[in-house]
Amino acid sequence: MAHAVVEWTSNLEGEADIHGLLELIAAAMRNSGGIFPWGGIRVRAIRLDDYVIADGKADDAFVNVTVKMAAGRTAEFKKAFFTDLFEQIKAHFAELYGRRYLALSLYVEEADEAGSFKHNNIHKRFKKD
Repeated sequence: MAHAVVEWTSNLEGEADIHGLLELIAAAMRNSGGIFPWGGIRVRAIRLDDYVIADGKADDAFVNVTVKMAAGRTAEFKKAFFTDLFEQIKAHFAELYGRRYLALSLYVEEADEAGSFKHNNIHKRFKKD
């Protein structure tokens, strides 16, 4: 399981390549050497129309990525993977970041398996016989 939710402010409409960001995150997860099973990868975006940033007066914007994953990955893997992923996210927005006020963030959460209920047959498509 690895789910990523990208929250982005609507004032980035037409300027930010949000779908490209979703593809970037999904590709990073697929390229994790099997750490994230492909059938459990979910990456989605939520456009935010109602928000306040800082003093609420400027045309500030933000993109926040929250990744939820099952427990069990090593601290070393998490540090290396998510440091690299955040660098890719920063590079993805570098041009936009250079010309407007923009806050980027990435949060990683481990799901409590006792509170996680799943029913998924997508994994079967990726099993090697």
